Amino acid sequence: MAHGTRGEMLGRLAAAVGSVAVAHPTRVAVDGPPAAGKTTLADELADILRDQGRYVIRATIDDFLFPRARRYPRGEYSAEGCYYDTHDHAALNRVLLDPLGPGGDRGFQPAVYDHAADTVLSPPVTTAPAGAVLLLDGVFLMRPELIDRWDLRVYVSTAFEATVDRAVLRERQVSSRADVERRWRERYIPAQQLYNATVRPTEHADIVVHNDDPRRPLWETGPAR
Repeated sequence: MAHGTRGEMLGRLAAAVGSVAVAHPTRVAVDGPPAAGKTTLADELADILRDQGRYVIRATIDDFLFPRARRYPRGEYSAEGCYYDTHDHAALNRVLLDPLGPGGDRGFQPAVYDHAADTVLSPPVTTAPAGAVLLLDGVFLMRPELIDRWDLRVYVSTAFEATVDRAVLRERQVSSRADVERRWRERYIPAQQLYNATVRPTEHADIVVHNDDPRRPLWETGPAR
């Protein structure tokens, strides 16, 4: 286990990305619970890599949701529904991960869904250079449908109670504390517990970032990493 400043942790991640030697764009998963700090970390890492001259593609699993009418067959607060019914992994592989992977033509689309409008998207196909880096943040990124698509796997770990408090602050303009807590305690946290029990994502991660204190994070690599 290592610890240091946030800048030191981000430098370690950038070095890890730079150490990946593949003949296609480097596909990086930034996994972890909701409100763990995945998006912020991926955005900061993207800035560093761009400063180093890398072509960076930023994407999120939230742009690969099924339309709302398909997401809640088990109920709005179902943990199983959150895990099994929310994300269009086939589309994610088809338009983004596989084109950027071995044998792909590097022609990708970064999204298939507009969350705000609840509509399907079909953005233009963009061709990435071979030396590009994809940074994709989101939940459940090491599940069986996706596990073999990544060239580097980062897991952002934060205590579940801390994610509740962060979510309340983040969503205070649009949701009451009671509504946020219900979503987290009935849907999101149990879904993460299901994921942890069935997939054990930290065992697949190359780097685990402990982000309970974002200013002084801890990070580790293990035998499998």
